[in-house]
Amino acid sequence: MHITPREDGRWSVVREGAERASSVHDTQAGAATAGRGTARREQTELYIHGRDGRIRERDSYGNDPYPPKG
Repeated sequence: MHITPREDGRWSVVREGAERASSVHDTQAGAATAGRGTARREQTELYIHGRDGRIRERDSYGNDPYPPKG
C-alpha cells in the first residue's frame, strides 16, 4: 500500500501493483489513515511518500520480513 502525491495536490492510496488509486484524499494525513486501515486488514506493508516522491515512512502490518530480535 502506497500513499503518494498527485499532480493536483491531493494524495492517493494505491495498492501494490495497481494502476489506479484505491482512494484520493485532500491531505496526506487523511490518505495515511485510510491506507493504514487497509494495510492492517490486508496485513501488508504501508509506504508513505513525501511530496518529492521519496519514501519518508513505512510500516509493516503483516508478515514482516525483518522482525526485531529479542
